[in-house]
Amino acid sequence: MGSVKDLEIIRPPSKEETGIGRFHFTDRYSVFDWGEMPDLIPNKGASIALLGAYFFERLQQQGISTHYLGLIEEDRPKRLNELNTPSTVMEVRLLRIVRPGFSEGRYDYSCYREERGNFLIPLEIIYRNSLPAGSSVFKRLEKGEIRPEDLGLQRMPRPGEELDQPILDVSTKLEVTDRYLTWDEAREIASLSEEELQEIKGVAAAVNRLVTEEFRRIGLKNEDGKIEVGFDPERRLMVVDVLGTLDECRLTYNGIPVSKEIARIHYRGTDWFNAVEEAKKKDRMRWKELVGRGPDPLPPMLKELISMLYSACTNELTGREWFEDIPPLATLLEEIKAYLPEE
Repeated sequence: MGSVKDLEIIRPPSKEETGIGRFHFTDRYSVFDWGEMPDLIPNKGASIALLGAYFFERLQQQGISTHYLGLIEEDRPKRLNELNTPSTVMEVRLLRIVRPGFSEGRYDYSCYREERGNFLIPLEIIYRNSLPAGSSVFKRLEKGEIRPEDLGLQRMPRPGEELDQPILDVSTKLEVTDRYLTWDEAREIASLSEEELQEIKGVAAAVNRLVTEEFRRIGLKNEDGKIEVGFDPERRLMVVDVLGTLDECRLTYNGIPVSKEIARIHYRGTDWFNAVEEAKKKDRMRWKELVGRGPDPLPPMLKELISMLYSACTNELTGREWFEDIPPLATLLEEIKAYLPEE
């Protein structure tokens, strides 16, 4: 069970063979690494499943390997064009998760040196087409964790700046709190060859192009997004988890967020968020214990608007009315503006 989706294991993976699993996409959501938030967003699970399937099928058409097998209806996996109604369950090939050791405050990734294949690569790959306000890049620049030249920039970027060329970033995936890495660090901890690292970057760039072009068709800008990858039993790269959804991407419409960033913006103005930030500064491992309180629910109308936003985006991108009586994206976003702070 995860913060936003649950995993049902039909057949566990072995060292030699992929397993079979089913993702059950729920209406839960998470922000700031907190885990499950107090609200459920109606239709969010179905929207994520449908969009994820749409992009997996498009990637497979391009010859990019993924773990996607289909969405479940009548207890069997189907392609999108075979479904009669929205599904919240996706069948996938399962890879092993090899967890790094942890001792004396440090993670030990030496276990990956012995692994040949059929495992999740312990990295998250982030692509950035622009640097919107709220991007973690600005916080890292302010703290001196990275320099503009590390991003291929000649000067300090401004919030909202579009990049001439996309930036590929990388972080850990299996630690309690994910941390950003240099590409050399990423290659070392996952025991990747330079060729494998370049292949991962190439796949991330291909995903970025696809997702960006598809969302552009419906008037949305793909600011940034993320993917996860693994090796099949023959150590061939494959895209895993889910991608191209409103949870994996930061999308905007004329500067208005079209993702769970709307909820992030709402919570950034709360005492709970300030407590989270202070706790993370004190202890990156046990920060949740230090917060002392949970977040309050979203305002009811804002929750309803976010729900309709997920549904409208899925309808318009896939070109099929999965969810009925949903206003157009542009109409919804004008209403959401009233809940966002003025620039």
